[in-house]
Amino acid sequence: MSRSGTMSLIAAAVTIGAVAVLPVAMTADAAVPGSLGALAAAKGKYFGSATDNPELSDAPYVSILGSEFNQLTPGNTMKWQYTEPSQNQFTFTQADTVVNLARSNGQVVRGHTLVWHNQLPGWVANVAADQLLGVMRNHITNEVTHFRDQVVHWDVVNEAFEENGTRRQTVFQQKIGDGYIAEAFRAARAADPTVKLYYNDYNIDGIGAKSDAVYAMVQSFKQQGVPIDGVGLQAHLILGQVPATMQQNIQRFADLGVDVAITELDIRMNLPRDTAKDTQQANDYRAVTNACLAVTRCVGITVWDYTDKYSWIPSVFPGQGAALPYDENLARKPAYAAISAALGAVPDTTAPSTPGPPTASNVTSSTATLAWTASTDNVGVAGYNVYRGDTLLAQSATNGVTLTGLSASTQYQVVVRARDAAGNLSAASAATTFTTTVAVGGSCRVAYGASNWGGGGGFTGQVTVTNTGPTAITGWSLVWTYANGQRVAQMWNATYTQPAATVTATNVSYNASIGANGGTQSFASTGRTPAPTASRRRSPSTGRTAPSP
Repeated sequence: MSRSGTMSLIAAAVTIGAVAVLPVAMTADAAVPGSLGALAAAKGKYFGSATDNPELSDAPYVSILGSEFNQLTPGNTMKWQYTEPSQNQFTFTQADTVVNLARSNGQVVRGHTLVWHNQLPGWVANVAADQLLGVMRNHITNEVTHFRDQVVHWDVVNEAFEENGTRRQTVFQQKIGDGYIAEAFRAARAADPTVKLYYNDYNIDGIGAKSDAVYAMVQSFKQQGVPIDGVGLQAHLILGQVPATMQQNIQRFADLGVDVAITELDIRMNLPRDTAKDTQQANDYRAVTNACLAVTRCVGITVWDYTDKYSWIPSVFPGQGAALPYDENLARKPAYAAISAALGAVPDTTAPSTPGPPTASNVTSSTATLAWTASTDNVGVAGYNVYRGDTLLAQSATNGVTLTGLSASTQYQVVVRARDAAGNLSAASAATTFTTTVAVGGSCRVAYGASNWGGGGGFTGQVTVTNTGPTAITGWSLVWTYANGQRVAQMWNATYTQPAATVTATNVSYNASIGANGGTQSFASTGRTPAPTASRRRSPSTGRTAPSP
């Protein structure tokens, strides 16, 4: 797998140029105490992140990248299209940026990737079949030599198998044949005798046809003396679908005498996020981490970038995302806490502070905007929950939200609670109360009848509202204006206001609903002065005009 797209070089706050050749320890220990990298290092493993040049202009992102992880993988710029865009014209400047950043942070680097059928420059496909093996060897030799002693792993060959376990018919497979993978490993070993050489692929996380084929290849390589040191499980997973055989699969590769790395981990969900999905994702990340920890030769885990802000998922899987331990605002999600706990961190049991009372604005018949003073937390506030009683109305990553789907003409009393990545909830804020407005829209018909009484000094009016639309109406009102100074004296089955000539009649609690396709509600009133004659009026509950009193 791996991210693709056009990369542009940026000026990073690291030195670019000649790099001294120094041995790199397998497990970096420079991560901040308590970070995922430091916790993993204490268990003899790494916990890393993919990254690349475009992200490195984001200072808050780079700060977390340098303090939280003890391993980096350049997501794109070690691939063939960037390192040899024209035949025998090699350029490593962009990849050097990432490698130098890692070295300045005390982080180790995985090299990704030497031979892959994607992100190849166009000229490779035009190389003659009898020359492609030499071209492949030359590319590997130049790149591995350039980064010799600067990376700890190389993904030598990437994604060479189909889902059914057959060889993918790449340009290398078609022109060189089955032996190209072994030849790629031999060329990499000749260029750097000490770096660990990996085969890397997706959907080989659990036991199945594809992982069986990779297993058979590794077993054959070990028997033949082909220099393979490890297998990379990409682990681009789906929520709730961590393979049950993952640990068993890691162990069987380890039993062949090779290391295993989880190289490109993310766990995507159908959007939008909610509490249940976050909880499942946390459980899934915990399961993957535990599977690696259970096998000595599982050397580490790399998330495929650490934040949803730079995830490749939404552009490839529309409607899916939120796949990483940090959200798009660089806030830790429950998945982070689950990984941290699995790596042995002391559980976070401190709840965030109580948020300020919410204030309501822009209230309509079905929506209301809330804002409140933000909470603080010993680790970090992950978001906020808005409740009406025990009912969760909404979640927000920030200290504000717009509630939707509210009922018209309804009073709401709401509170806010802050939450952290460990799932701790703050005390509830002070409550705020607001009332949604009368619904506007729909289709109705109004029938009116009136009779004079008391010698013309008063009248009785009867009104029937009929819903002519296909959707039930919840909450209604009628507005009319008297032309000759009439005043309502009393009203039944509705409440009213009449500050001047205009009257607003609104449903009472027991007749707020008007059924679809002909449902009716009625009310009556008495008034002073002779009954008005029929006119036209506008109903704000329907947006239409109808005969009115």
